[in-house]
This record gives sequence, structure tokens and C-alpha cells, in this order.
Amino acid sequence: MRLRRKLLISGILLLSITSSGCVGAIVGAAVDTTIEVVKIPFKVVGAAVDLAIQDDDEDEEDDEE
Repeated sequence: MRLRRKLLISGILLLSITSSGCVGAIVGAAVDTTIEVVKIPFKVVGAAVDLAIQDDDEDEEDDEE
């Protein structure tokens, strides 16, 4: 009975140690994806602002002509 209990505890310990790396990789991928999803609205707004506001360089070229 004691041998079986020691093997069970050793197996659980071994599984927890080896799976911690996998869990870390999954959490890291999830965080990276979340960060990229959060960046999208800012990129869209920035592109819309760039389209709405004319560049000063274009205005200067029109004034010179």
C-alpha cells in the first residue's frame, strides 16, 4: 500500500513539473494575442485620423504653385 501511494505521489509531482512549461507557453500565447487585439482599434483610429487630416507638406506644395 505504501509503495502504491509513493508511486502515485511521484507521478502527480512529475506531471505537475512537466506540465508547468506547457501552461506557461499557452498563457504567453494568450497574452500576446490579447495585446494584438487591443492594438487594432488604435491602428484603425490612427489611419482614420491620417485620412481626415491633410499633411502640411501637401499644403506647402499647393502654396508654392
